[in-house]
Amino acid sequence: MTTIINTILLLCAIGLLASIALYFVAKKFKTDENPLYGEVESLLPGANCGGCGFPGCRKLAEKMVDSPSLDGLYCSVGGEQTMEQIATFLGKVASQTEKKVAVVKCKGTCEQRPKTVSYEGISSCSFAASFHAGDTACSFGCLGLGDCEKACSFGGIKINPVTKLPEVDSNLCTACGQCATACPRHIIELRKTNKKDMKIYVGCSNKDKGAIARKACAAACIGCGKCMKTCPNNAIVVVDSLAYIDANACKLCRKCVEACPTGAIVETNFPVRKKVEENN
Repeated sequence: MTTIINTILLLCAIGLLASIALYFVAKKFKTDENPLYGEVESLLPGANCGGCGFPGCRKLAEKMVDSPSLDGLYCSVGGEQTMEQIATFLGKVASQTEKKVAVVKCKGTCEQRPKTVSYEGISSCSFAASFHAGDTACSFGCLGLGDCEKACSFGGIKINPVTKLPEVDSNLCTACGQCATACPRHIIELRKTNKKDMKIYVGCSNKDKGAIARKACAAACIGCGKCMKTCPNNAIVVVDSLAYIDANACKLCRKCVEACPTGAIVETNFPVRKKVEENN
């Protein structure tokens, strides 16, 4: 009985000494958190989407408070209004960032890109891409299983039930990049949006040679280079049989759209072209 009592007393003494030691250690290494962190975090939308490059709104708020300026720091969800509020609160200048929007670099609808096999596995692009080349002859295009739609917290991208391709709503897209990260085929890109959301980009990601790409999809880029030769601003390059348009160099002249023989180049929100009447 005495042994049990002594053991209990010894354990209590060890626990008491450990508690005292932890108290003094915690007091010595205690750090007072800057109250501005919470204030700035409350001004952010709280989406915690990671579009700013940080793991959450809290980390972005801390960086905004600790940094001498807001250069390179931007909340794509909150946009310019939120950045102005934070800048005013911190007495700093809001960084000027071009608005971006997600675009889908695939025009392979069911009509343009016919199925060659039938996929009946789990409805997940990432799962399918891990062992399955796709249900068409194009191994670069959209799988259409909706990982991008599931990843978007703002309803900015939806799979069209007819074309089986994702479509972006520019009014809802915050350019957080979650859809691009979720896509295993990397066909979603964040691109600069111009006045009235006018954009020109190549709606294809196929890097196969022209004949192979065209056989797989009627709307594929065949790497012919006609768009590159036509562009007066040197905004287009062709790499690995695939054209790419630099959004910063593009002046939206649309000459490349007219030159593309397969219609692989997408133009959005432009005025309707006036038809040239032929002289009889």
